[in-house]
Amino acid sequence: MARVAPSILSADFAALGDAVDAVAREADLLHVDVMDGHFVPNLSIGPPVVASLRRHTTLYLDCHLMITNPEDYLESFRRAGADGCTVHVEVGDTRARIEQMRSLGLDAGLAVNPETPFETYAEWLDQIDMVLLMTVHPGFGGQSFLSEVVPKISRTRQEIDRRGLDVAIEVDGGIDVRTAPLTAAAGASVFVAGSAIFGQADPAAAAHAIRHAADEAERASEEGGR
Repeated sequence: MARVAPSILSADFAALGDAVDAVAREADLLHVDVMDGHFVPNLSIGPPVVASLRRHTTLYLDCHLMITNPEDYLESFRRAGADGCTVHVEVGDTRARIEQMRSLGLDAGLAVNPETPFETYAEWLDQIDMVLLMTVHPGFGGQSFLSEVVPKISRTRQEIDRRGLDVAIEVDGGIDVRTAPLTAAAGASVFVAGSAIFGQADPAAAAHAIRHAADEAERASEEGGR
């Protein structure tokens, strides 16, 4: 079943607790985008906001670290209440970052930019809990979905299934009721959506619609493969 991860990057930060409450019944994870103004050309939030969220919600806090030096902050995010962190394969030293997350008791995720080839991250699939395939260039919310990433989603799903791995494929960027089915049919199971949820009059209904659209596409894909 599809899991929906509303991205607080698109929420109203002046009323963040209310925004979380508005989607809680339809959210499986809460996606927290962390940007350093160096790895990506934008600044966002850090451990203090995660700590505030942790006090407010029991939702799984899925922290996407778009930063150059995640090793310096992983422990801080764990102490703040993160359940899982995702670091970018493009940062390098991937083995050490995965081992560090494991040692801290964090679920380990690996994020991949749109232009990064499959071969760059395939070797790490058996060591992580989730692979995040970016469907936009990271750094800003509200971007248009990059359809050229869909074949990479399919190839990643095929490799995970071939090796019998328990690894979730998360997609992030331009995800809505139109694009979630495309990525679900390709093999994604976790759907990050920001403006498509928090930018709607009824955020919970918007999250539900994305989940339903993804589930229907996955069901149709499975029936078509029989």
